[in-house]
Amino acid sequence: MSYETSLDVRFRDIDAMGHVNNAVYATYAEQARADYFADVLDQDLSEVSSVLARIEIDYHRPIELGDGPVTVAVSVPRLGESSLPMEYEIRTAEGELAASVESVQVAYDREAGESVPLPDAWREAIAAYHEL
Repeated sequence: MSYETSLDVRFRDIDAMGHVNNAVYATYAEQARADYFADVLDQDLSEVSSVLARIEIDYHRPIELGDGPVTVAVSVPRLGESSLPMEYEIRTAEGELAASVESVQVAYDREAGESVPLPDAWREAIAAYHEL
């Protein structure tokens, strides 16, 4: 099961080419990740001890201002020891795939400066939501 959130395409997202700037796709994934943490894990992403370790984006089609809002579907294919891999599909309002994104969030101890195991509460909530 995927988690879905809807995001408006804002005028400020549009670049000189008339479509959403490539860097904004990472922002859409970030906002979807924040919504996921709030809705699935009951956590504020800005307050959890984690870092973004990796992000990769494949662009399939441009998004234009009239294509919004976009829907971002978020899946978790598996759970690592300290890592949380996430997969995203960014789609136009008509359902066309605009981008595929993969990221890895890592649970992190800021004081020790090192990764730590994912919290058990996260594991349980994610496993239940995605039927892992």
